[in-house]
Amino acid sequence: MSESPVWIVLDIEGTTSSTESVHVGLYSYARPRLGPWIDAHRDDPVVAAAVAETGGATTAETVAILHGWMDGDVKATPLKTLQGQIWADGFARGELTAHFFDDVPPALRAWREEGRRLAVFSSGSVASQRPWFAHTAAGDLSVLVERHFDTVNAGPKREPASYQSIAEALGAQPGELLFLSDVPAELDAAGAAGWRTTGVRRPGEPSEHAGFGDHPVVTSFEEIK
Repeated sequence: MSESPVWIVLDIEGTTSSTESVHVGLYSYARPRLGPWIDAHRDDPVVAAAVAETGGATTAETVAILHGWMDGDVKATPLKTLQGQIWADGFARGELTAHFFDDVPPALRAWREEGRRLAVFSSGSVASQRPWFAHTAAGDLSVLVERHFDTVNAGPKREPASYQSIAEALGAQPGELLFLSDVPAELDAAGAAGWRTTGVRRPGEPSEHAGFGDHPVVTSFEEIK
């Protein structure tokens, strides 16, 4: 790159971390805990609002709807909210540890030392992003990340308006922002908003053989200068 971007904004699944670690590890942890969590936190307004949004009349109906969304990989806000709470609790209890590709922690630390600023934009809730970065085998990476965005506070990941919103929130010009993702459609949206983009092609990940069009592509964060 001719000039280093001021902000590097990270996707998580398939980019910093394996998709399997989220869909198998975290999803399997949250799945049996949804019902008990709802019943134990009915007085929590956030839980109550999430349950109301599912449309389920009972805990059993609500859980059935949530499980259906999980099975269909539906990025539904109520599901993300409840999963995020359950995961945060699991990390706090020491029952969960986040997975990061080996090249990621040293790259994040090097970028911060160089003066670059880091943010996250993931479909996973902000409530789940923070503990994910805080509880890793490489130590607490959350201290390196200044801002967190999800589909609630920024918007859908495949719409340019979401990236315009993030740029405004960060007080940055689009050209000062670099988005790293393994999903071409997300990179297209960021590019349409004027952002710099780089596709991340991880071996064994769902987008390993995806077509990234005109976006630069790397297989490791070590390649990003």
